[in-house]
Amino acid sequence: MTTPNSKVTARSIADDLREQIRTGVLRPGEALPTTRELAESYGVTMKTVSSGIDSLKAEGLVVGERGGRRRVRSDRPITWNLTRFERGQRRDTAAMDDWSTSIKEAGREPEQHVKVFSEEASAEVASWLALSPGDEVVVRERSRLVDGHPFQLSTSYFPGTIANGTPLTQAGDVAMPGGILKAIGHPQHRVRDEITVRMPTPEETERLQLPPGTPVAQHVRIGYGEQGPVRAMTTIAPGDRHVLVYELEV
Repeated sequence: MTTPNSKVTARSIADDLREQIRTGVLRPGEALPTTRELAESYGVTMKTVSSGIDSLKAEGLVVGERGGRRRVRSDRPITWNLTRFERGQRRDTAAMDDWSTSIKEAGREPEQHVKVFSEEASAEVASWLALSPGDEVVVRERSRLVDGHPFQLSTSYFPGTIANGTPLTQAGDVAMPGGILKAIGHPQHRVRDEITVRMPTPEETERLQLPPGTPVAQHVRIGYGEQGPVRAMTTIAPGDRHVLVYELEV
């Protein structure tokens, strides 16, 4: 019987496998060696190996499958340039909005599912849009997928006085050249971004299929027209699927 190597711990195993994932030795979607194989390789017990791998699962680097096999998470992150997003000459077309166009340009496949409804503005939404709580807002709620996998939950709020009677109330993934707000006479002239990093709610975890321990970035973008706010958009972006980029002149 082999004596366990006391110098190898669950943490050091996790560190070693994490480095193999980072450097590409273990590729996205690749199955890890079995627990028994790793235990023999590191000279430790299977329990120690399982504890190390559990750490990687909690970080979202490794996912489990039926039958007990573990694989390197295969979702490739997208680079989301928030400086260019919706700035200047928007890349909206009649078929795709600015977000979908940017994903397509990166060689990935975008998909959006949209729900549209009206509701009374909550205190938070009212503060974003300079409204009174209870005022009508039109909501466009999007589930965004990349290559068939959930990547973002994005919800836009528009004052009812601006949105009613316009394409903003149409169901489905509606897009117009230059953006719908510009097309209906309420272009955005500037935006304000607020980013919060937090743990997801149970609903967000389910809808985004998040591994345990995966944080999300909550990105709120408030768009201002000539007279004040015309839209507030909040996007939930999983931390394991996004690189957020800003480019600023200094």
